[in-house]
Amino acid sequence: MSQVFIYTDGSSRGNPGPGGFGIVMKFGAKEKTVSRGFRLTTNNRMELWAVIHALELLNTNQYPVHIYSDSKYVIDAIQQKWVWGWQKKGFKGKKNADLWLKYLELHPKFNLTFHWVKGHAGNPDNERCDQLAVAAATSSQLETDEGYEKTVNGGLL
Repeated sequence: MSQVFIYTDGSSRGNPGPGGFGIVMKFGAKEKTVSRGFRLTTNNRMELWAVIHALELLNTNQYPVHIYSDSKYVIDAIQQKWVWGWQKKGFKGKKNADLWLKYLELHPKFNLTFHWVKGHAGNPDNERCDQLAVAAATSSQLETDEGYEKTVNGGLL
C-alpha cells in the first residue's frame, strides 16, 4: 500500500524572533520540499505550522500519512491527546490556539501517524528540514505571523 511520508522542522532565531519551517514530503518516487519564513514568531509555532502546512499541501487523503518531527511539543500534544483536552477547555491558558484549531480541522481528514525523531541526530530528512527552516528564518523574504503578532502588545508592532 502506498504511503505519504512527511518530515517537518521549525526554527526561531530568538524565541520570539525571526522564524521559519521546513518540510520534506515523499510519496513513492516523488519528493517535494517547502519552506516559509516569518519576521516574528516562536519555535513551537514554526514546528506546529510546518505540520499544518504540509497537511494543507496534500492533494488526497487516500493514503496513510506518516509525519516525522523532532518537536516533543507537537508530538506529545497529539499522541498524548492533550490537544483535545485543551480544545474542550477552550484553550484557556494555552499558547498557539489559532494553530491548534487549524490542526484540529485537518486532523480528521487524514489517516495520520506521528513519529518523534531526535533532532540533529543524523536523520537525513530531518536534517534537510532543519536546513530549510533555518534558511527561511534568515531570509530577507519574511512574512507576518499574524496569529502571533496579534497577541504581542495587542498587535501594536
